[in-house]
Amino acid sequence: MSRTSSQNIIVLTAALVLVSSTAFAEMAKVGETAKGKAFVNSNGMTLYTFDKDSAGKSACNGPCATNWPPLLVAEGEKPAADMSAVTRDDGKKMWAYKGKPLYTFVKDTKPGETNGDGFLNGAWHIAKP
Repeated sequence: MSRTSSQNIIVLTAALVLVSSTAFAEMAKVGETAKGKAFVNSNGMTLYTFDKDSAGKSACNGPCATNWPPLLVAEGEKPAADMSAVTRDDGKKMWAYKGKPLYTFVKDTKPGETNGDGFLNGAWHIAKP
């Protein structure tokens, strides 16, 4: 293989890695929070589940979603492992872990904060793997 072919393969491989990581940037990943390991978004913000949600259905719409922004599925993203996409009342798709929709909390202002855990009489919980 010529030196130019090897260099082209390296460039193409790097481009594929970059495209792949961008395509899955919003899907939940495991990160450190103030209360240990939990799911976080691409910015390191803690993700939560809501007791009023049913499997595959979000009950947090309207003003609720303003305070608890859903982890939306970006165009072209595909689920992995126990992740799935559920359709919200507004037609947008959001990520769910084992059927439980995932949200951030507006009062978490720094990565790893867990201000939403136990909120609303214990209805909100840190999403843990």
